[in-house]
Amino acid sequence: MPGLLDRLPDGARVVIVRLRSLGDCVLTTPAIEVLKRARPDLRLAVVVEKRFAGVFEGNPNVDCIMDPAVRSVRAWRAALCLNLHGGTRSMALTALSGARWRAGFAHHRGAWIYNLRIPRAQEILGEERTVHTAEHLASAMFWLGVPKIDIPRAQLFAEKRPASHPYAVIHPFASEPGKAWPGERFAELARRIEDIWRLEPVFIGGSGDDFTPFSAWRCVAGAPLAEVKSLLAPASLFVGNDSGPAHMAAAFGVPLLVIFGTSDPAIWAPWKTPAQVMAAGPAIGQVKVEEALAALERLKVAA
Repeated sequence: MPGLLDRLPDGARVVIVRLRSLGDCVLTTPAIEVLKRARPDLRLAVVVEKRFAGVFEGNPNVDCIMDPAVRSVRAWRAALCLNLHGGTRSMALTALSGARWRAGFAHHRGAWIYNLRIPRAQEILGEERTVHTAEHLASAMFWLGVPKIDIPRAQLFAEKRPASHPYAVIHPFASEPGKAWPGERFAELARRIEDIWRLEPVFIGGSGDDFTPFSAWRCVAGAPLAEVKSLLAPASLFVGNDSGPAHMAAAFGVPLLVIFGTSDPAIWAPWKTPAQVMAAGPAIGQVKVEEALAALERLKVAA
């Protein structure tokens, strides 16, 4: 319901359902920011899987981070439950939230559970084009009554750990083969970054990822999100495939080079931070190291 925001009483509680994944959680933070700017009195809870809770930890706009359990959601006693996830589990949590107002995008399957059905972002924004994920999520807030403003950069908060010397964080892994640049090219690019810009390459990834091609450098495998945030925040550069860590780096304003395969940069490019995007499509394996170096030159990496 457009204008609902004005009908929520002072100090009303809102629960936002955003179960996963890493990039989506990071790109939810601009929407939370615009809501809190418009109504700083609201108390906001985010429902998220434990492995992604670190995205919202330390965020002053978030009053409560809760596990995706019906008991927890109902105990929050929200006036509004806003589902920004859209899957079956998130819909069940929304339906059983006990909130008077249940909102979600009308195009989601099962949207009949909502008594507030949010239209397409293009309709809300008044622009018939492909919209970025950050715009898509923030558009829900505009439809609820937040005045339209420039959508800010994503926000992450980390424990400050001063770096002893400059380094580049490299994330050479991806969720699927079509999004992954070959590992040996990441290794060659790391050598060139080290030689040209005097930045120490630091490779990050999951506990199950194969770091063998990168054994010559410092590798951080399977670290908790709090540690990854502290590593990314002071980095001089981020290089990687389209991935959750890329969105984390963008949230800290780290200059990025992101190599895209089958995903669409118009939807998933780094949001509002200096970045070079190489959109290779299915031909990601054909992107040459020299092309990546030229993109870094355009990025004007600080030595």
